[in-house]
Amino acid sequence: MPPSNDSYENLTRLGAASPVPASPDVAVLECVPNPHQDTDYLIRFACPEFTALCPVTGQPDFAHLVIDYVPDETIVESKSLKLLLASFRNHGAFHEDCTLSIGKRLVEAAAPKWLRIGGYWYPRGGIPIDVFWQSGTLPQGLWVPEQGVASYRGRG
Repeated sequence: MPPSNDSYENLTRLGAASPVPASPDVAVLECVPNPHQDTDYLIRFACPEFTALCPVTGQPDFAHLVIDYVPDETIVESKSLKLLLASFRNHGAFHEDCTLSIGKRLVEAAAPKWLRIGGYWYPRGGIPIDVFWQSGTLPQGLWVPEQGVASYRGRG
């Protein structure tokens, strides 16, 4: 049975004007009740134009992020996730820190049964850096498609 509209009354981003947060530290990640808690299924978020700043040079870094998770009691509200990801545009952090920080924030907020994040970073100094992290163990028998990001060849 789907949740009632009362389940959404605490959302502060969805349906409201929401400026991009100044930093990931102040971004609010919101969740709503999972309408299918009795079923293991996969949710995928893809962000092919993720941007952050090099903490040393201040130059922009770009990545294609793919986030897969199996929800438990809640699902991530996508507008709040979009705002969290956009908050990295003016944030200085290395690829590894950005990728793991996002994954850990999602686990903290939504407490999924399983989550993995793939950060496919475009070259810096001629070297693409890809960062992968997962929490827990994938539920048995769940279909998880490949993340579908080409190994570096222009990331096309």
